[in-house]
Amino acid sequence: MVDLKFVDLLGTWQHCSYPVEAWNAETFEEGLGFDGSSIRGWQGVHLSDMLAIPDPDTACIDPFFDQPTVSLIANIFDPVTLKRYSRDPRYIAHKGVEYLKSTGIGDQVFIGPEAEFFIFDEIRFEQKKNTGFYAIDSIEGAWNSNRLEEPNLGYKPGYKGGYFPVSPTDTYHNMRNEMVNVMRSVGILVESHHHEVATGGQNEINMKYVDLLTMADQFMWFKYIVKNVAKNHGKTVTFMPKPIFEDNGSGMHTHLSIWKDGRNIFAGDKYAGLSQYALWGIGGLLKHAPAVLAFAAPTTNSYRRLVPGFDAPVNLVYSARNRSAAIRVPMYSSKSSAKRFEFRCPDPSTNGYLMFTAVMMAVLDGIENKIDPGKPFDTDIYDLPQKEKDQIPSVPDSLSKSLNALKNDNAFLTKGNVFSEDLIKTYINYKEKNEIHELSLRPHPYEFFLYYDN
Repeated sequence: MVDLKFVDLLGTWQHCSYPVEAWNAETFEEGLGFDGSSIRGWQGVHLSDMLAIPDPDTACIDPFFDQPTVSLIANIFDPVTLKRYSRDPRYIAHKGVEYLKSTGIGDQVFIGPEAEFFIFDEIRFEQKKNTGFYAIDSIEGAWNSNRLEEPNLGYKPGYKGGYFPVSPTDTYHNMRNEMVNVMRSVGILVESHHHEVATGGQNEINMKYVDLLTMADQFMWFKYIVKNVAKNHGKTVTFMPKPIFEDNGSGMHTHLSIWKDGRNIFAGDKYAGLSQYALWGIGGLLKHAPAVLAFAAPTTNSYRRLVPGFDAPVNLVYSARNRSAAIRVPMYSSKSSAKRFEFRCPDPSTNGYLMFTAVMMAVLDGIENKIDPGKPFDTDIYDLPQKEKDQIPSVPDSLSKSLNALKNDNAFLTKGNVFSEDLIKTYINYKEKNEIHELSLRPHPYEFFLYYDN
């Protein structure tokens, strides 16, 4: 069999499978038709016919199907104009890389994300006219320390107590090993994996940095593999950034560097071993961060994570080593090839094609316009007096505010028509209509605690 995959506007893979004899050389030129009106954020029903043309460079064996199946990722085309489809996120990433080359600043951008996720034993949720609830359970949940498990052996990480424990407290080591080995089978290089801070099964697997488009493809494989390995073990995975109340959420700290002619242009003799290019890039990212977060923290739940007190990077400043800053300069190595900075605000609910490209475009705008990032902030911001904290710029506190920022600040994205105005408008409208508006209509369970007996 052959399985053809492509990504929708919000970052979810879609697929269709074909007997191998149904394909020939012309398939890679003419593509395969599908209904674009059934894909979120794409075509209206009156313009539904679309073409998916497989990219042969993405071929690999799908690791989860019983029958041998070659998997390929598709680029989306309009069947009438035969041009790339403007709302295909993979096209945005393609255009972003070409724009980078056109600037003369660099010819490659390398991306290294650190994606966190929760492995749960069960998730139940419901929203009806007369009821609304969610219920999470995990064998590792600190709330289960008194559960009758016949026997309950303990070994449950406490709240904020899950960082780097060994077995038996870390119950997911073998499962993560399996996830990593499946990733290796599809060509993904992994640097490390470990248990993360939160109770209830928070984990992290770090992919080695590669070029932007390859990483965006790999991020799709990453989610697919993590979810399917967990399911094979009778577990469920979520990339929601904040599923557990009063514990750390899941982020996706994203490392970035720009190279030209085989040289890392972010290495230099300025602050923390960075170059002036890197500092200008930081200036651009700090300036445009509220708009970038519409893609990098793209859900209403993202802003449950971006709050003070849970290791969340809410402060729009930069620093070496300082994890309370939105942009951190890792200091693990002095080698020029290792110099980069880390944007700590994104979370793994993002569409990697859009988010990685938006971050790069903000950085390029900073370099092109020589935007001064200001002085670094090397103090622990969490311990500052409140009066001083109030003077530090912070990230938006809601998806609505990030979308408004994107409405007012998107010229840096539309340079070179990387992000089309149509895509930005469609994305904002979809989020406002289907997420923000719908959530605003529904009573919240905590409102019953606050107001029922008023």
